[in-house]
Amino acid sequence: MLALLHTSPRHVPVFDALRDADHPGLELRHLVDEELLSRARAEGPEAVAGDVRAALRRAAGLGARAVLCTCSTIGQVAEAAAAGIGVPVLRVDRPMASAAVALGPRIVVLATVESTFGPTVALIEEEALRAGHSVAVGARLVPGAWERFETGDAEGHLRLVSAAADAVTDADAIVLAQASMTPAQHLTTTTIPVLSSPRPGLAAGAEAAGGPGPVLHPGE
Repeated sequence: MLALLHTSPRHVPVFDALRDADHPGLELRHLVDEELLSRARAEGPEAVAGDVRAALRRAAGLGARAVLCTCSTIGQVAEAAAAGIGVPVLRVDRPMASAAVALGPRIVVLATVESTFGPTVALIEEEALRAGHSVAVGARLVPGAWERFETGDAEGHLRLVSAAADAVTDADAIVLAQASMTPAQHLTTTTIPVLSSPRPGLAAGAEAAGGPGPVLHPGE
């Protein structure tokens, strides 16, 4: 069983759908705590370290063989809190960061909340160092998108995100920093690769949990 730590209930159907498409038979257990993101945005990610550790312990106690943190703002905190939990703890955006580094040195990170930039940029730089590459990472906020997401205006949220991606001209890769931005990946018209985290992140989580291998779709 793979446990997923979310900071929004809207992520639950996204990962269930990916599981059904790519990892049928993988048992998921969703743990949702919206307060973690609210506090991390207001006080900084380290402020919720104790609560994140408690959530990870709870997941392990429920029988999870691995935990996937789907929130990019607290992903770094979740990885750091893994010691003593007894199961692997992964952040959903690490595979995406690795893929971005492989595409080239100019990487633009798009986010709808500013608290995401620090952890995401640090992660990309960490993956670049691990790969022996030099990167220049730019961070661009999508104004108004988060407010639309919070009020349930999914169409408006994704329209703003896709427009921001299409406005990028000086990058080798565009990173959508938050899982909630993922559907905009398919609305963009830019020729620059646009990367999102849920699919590769779930694949890494499934592997860590010892779940069934991924289904290969035509053309992949």
